[in-house]
Amino acid sequence: MMVEPLALRGITKTFGATRALDDANFVLRAGEIHGLIGQNGAGKSTIIKVLAGLYRPEAGTVAIGGKVLSHVTPRAVEAQGVHIIHQEPLLPPSFTVAEALFLGREPHLGPLLALRRMRKEAEKIVSAQFDISISGNALIGELSAAQRQVVQITRALLLHPRVLVFDEPTAALVRQEANRLFGIIRRLRDEGTAIVYISHYLEEVRDLCDRITILRSGRDVATVDPSATPMAEMVALMTNRTIGDMFPKRQVSRGGAVLAVRSLRRAGFFEDVTFSLHGGEILGLTGLLGSGAKEVLQALFGLGRVDGGEIAVRGQAVTIPSPGHAVARRLGLVPEDRRHQGIALDISVRENATLASLRKLTRFGLVDARRERQRVASLIQRLGIKTPGPETRTRDLSGGNQQKVVLAKWLSAQSDVYILDEPTVAVDVAAKVEIYRLLGDLTARGSAILILSSDLMELCGICDRILVMYRGRITRRVLPQETTANDILAAATGAGTSRDRPEAA
Repeated sequence: MMVEPLALRGITKTFGATRALDDANFVLRAGEIHGLIGQNGAGKSTIIKVLAGLYRPEAGTVAIGGKVLSHVTPRAVEAQGVHIIHQEPLLPPSFTVAEALFLGREPHLGPLLALRRMRKEAEKIVSAQFDISISGNALIGELSAAQRQVVQITRALLLHPRVLVFDEPTAALVRQEANRLFGIIRRLRDEGTAIVYISHYLEEVRDLCDRITILRSGRDVATVDPSATPMAEMVALMTNRTIGDMFPKRQVSRGGAVLAVRSLRRAGFFEDVTFSLHGGEILGLTGLLGSGAKEVLQALFGLGRVDGGEIAVRGQAVTIPSPGHAVARRLGLVPEDRRHQGIALDISVRENATLASLRKLTRFGLVDARRERQRVASLIQRLGIKTPGPETRTRDLSGGNQQKVVLAKWLSAQSDVYILDEPTVAVDVAAKVEIYRLLGDLTARGSAILILSSDLMELCGICDRILVMYRGRITRRVLPQETTANDILAAATGAGTSRDRPEAA
């Protein structure tokens, strides 16, 4: 019987009340490339961190080469020949290529480092493995994403790995670089290295892998042969959800265009991004990591540069070089990381709620305390913020109520456009429904909402239109009533044929 290079069985891992992995299994055979797929939050990252020895599970075993490890630590896993190529290469940017490759096993001439020998050996090894030329003296921080991947893979190969794990390796690569990486992975498999390949891009997983394991809600729901499994079936196994009553949707007449974006681009992140956002509308935006969707939101709020294109607010062309300019144009941003970017945790609900509107509450250089109290009391009531009082420290509220405080800040500023980045992440179901109802109230008042979300059911449930980004471009424009979460996920992974709607839709 052939020994399995890697086997994780019955893995359970919890974080507080959240069960990230629930009796999950993953078995890698010799001589294969084995894909691991699932939606965000399915447990992919968690199971890899268990394998890497970064998380200790409550139950389950990790076996390498048929041997169950009694203590799973990063050092023990590497000693058994398992190496992980992380999405963000963990190489010091100030190191040269030679220093990064030989870190921890540097050749010496007596007491001194053999720097010239290191450089020549580094260049020779990279050339032999990948048929490309990279200077051994080049700094890691100056290399392209593809070159950093090559250095990280080469460093792992010098340790003669039994198993290589690739975690979203093409997220920062252009198509030509990705194709070269696929050739390298296939060659490594043919030379005897077993490969685990994790990616959101279903088309490349299907084309590259010999088998695919699908995770959903912390469990392995299927292991399939990609050559015999339709893409739609894999997508359905990943989602297994339908729209229910948890998405209250208000029907609102759409007004005129409040925000218009034309041919917006930022080199290396997105290009030719064109769309309009109307009063009374919720416009959804989605895309996988590396699609450029998040960077588009940041650019609209002055948190990232643009290299070309046009932004217009209420028909007037504008530049938004900073968040201050965005606020002046009556744009508000609810960031994904509310605890570090959206609110100040150690000040009160009152102070957070009026943080973006203090100028409107100030007379002769002093805050009108009476007007401020009245406005905050109204916001607390309107948003249903559960707090002992306006002076309660924001840190002491639940996640859902903290999110409502962020929304209160922009309501107080009387924004016309609300840009929401994953607005319901890490909040409970009841709080989500309340937030959806609030968004409906905002549109009824004529506000325009642009929402970036990886929760595809959420987008289908609350949006009027949905834009799908893939590798820096908007590739699909769909109406929720004419599509499904499965179709959107397929489009986001480059595998879909969802109906495209014109911009006027």
